[in-house]
Amino acid sequence: MTISARTLEITQAAAAAVVEKIGTDLIAIDLSDQLVLSDVFLIATGQNVAQVDSIADEVERQLLAIGEKPARREKGAEWILLDYSDLVVHIQSTELRKYYMLDRLWNDCPTIELNAVKASVVNGR
Repeated sequence: MTISARTLEITQAAAAAVVEKIGTDLIAIDLSDQLVLSDVFLIATGQNVAQVDSIADEVERQLLAIGEKPARREKGAEWILLDYSDLVVHIQSTELRKYYMLDRLWNDCPTIELNAVKASVVNGR
């Protein structure tokens, strides 16, 4: 299977929101060839609980501006999951990111190049 253009668009928009709130270690994993319910996992790290919340709020705000509303939002002490059906955004603290290692769990899947990450590297952020 391939990822739809709309899913790629909202993935890029979500990534831009994460970068805007200075989230780190951003990666988008293409799950379209796997037997899972979503096509993309976007994983980001927040340095503390307040930043995790801020990143999630910005992702929701920016995706709502382009007509996307999460099907569900789950929250733990140091993580938030935003489920947009074909895109699932995982925002975790540094400690939980190391513990759950979602990117290592799916490391056999291709990644998606994120424009916001490229731009932040070029701009020295």
